[in-house]
Amino acid sequence: MATQAHRNGSLSAVSLQGFVLVGFGGGAETQALLFGVILALYIVTVLGNFTMIILITLDARLHSPMYFFLKNLSFVDLCYSSVIAPNALANFLSSSKVVSFEGCVTQLFFFSLLATTEAFLLAVMAYDRFMAICSPLRYPVTMCPMTCARLVLGSYCGGCLNSIVQTSLTFQLPFCSSNRIDYFYCDVPPLLELACGSTALNELLLFSFCGFIIFSTTSVILISYGYITVTILRMHSGSGRHKVFSTCGSHMMAVSLFYGTAFVIYAQPGAVASMAQGKVISVFYTLVIPMLNPLIYSLRNKDVKDALQRLGQRYCLMKKGSK
Repeated sequence: MATQAHRNGSLSAVSLQGFVLVGFGGGAETQALLFGVILALYIVTVLGNFTMIILITLDARLHSPMYFFLKNLSFVDLCYSSVIAPNALANFLSSSKVVSFEGCVTQLFFFSLLATTEAFLLAVMAYDRFMAICSPLRYPVTMCPMTCARLVLGSYCGGCLNSIVQTSLTFQLPFCSSNRIDYFYCDVPPLLELACGSTALNELLLFSFCGFIIFSTTSVILISYGYITVTILRMHSGSGRHKVFSTCGSHMMAVSLFYGTAFVIYAQPGAVASMAQGKVISVFYTLVIPMLNPLIYSLRNKDVKDALQRLGQRYCLMKKGSK
């Protein structure tokens, strides 16, 4: 296989050969078990998020800002897991485990875009709940369809900006020591370990950008829920208080899972050096959370459960009518 020389004299075969995703260690039985686990997680993720998208689209009673954002969250989770899982499953069945240079760039770009977009969407959803509970009279005007669309578009733009910066800076580095990525997908921390040159600037920007995103969106969420908690405690209706706590509890559960794992991987200066721990956390971050989100929002949400029941009844009636 041919190689080419960088201007600084180092060799790079990576851009021609691609990368080798080492994935997880262990023998054939361990690999088969991991393949089954990831396949099961991905199937449940696809079914759960696709069901949420269809349900919210078809049921007119769920055509509100809260469910509009939830539908977008399900779409992001569906795409987000699809960037990682199919390639990871294919690598379990492959002896070479090679991903092309272009494929690695593409995977990192879309993974970073969708993960960052999800962070902004969770903050938007917290703001939506704040407006609905703390300013119910202004809510229909403040969260009009145009505003909701702009908030979602802004989330995608923020994700795209972070993705462009992280991807371009990462792949400007010279990769000459090895092309073996000790991970199961292309991400910034394991790629930085392969670089020959100094990665101090990359690590600083990774920490700064991700730290800022996590800090800013977490601040929005905590401030929103601080006001929400005060408003709930002032409520005289026990049933109303229970309903609000149930809805907000689902969102806080999803937020805690997402931000907790994101902080461990990206928002600590020493996180880049912990690849073995990072693999385990990344499985949770990239596969488990997108699977859990639709379950969290559906099992704890009466409106969603009622909509599922109505959809099931409609399906049964259509099935009887076709006979």
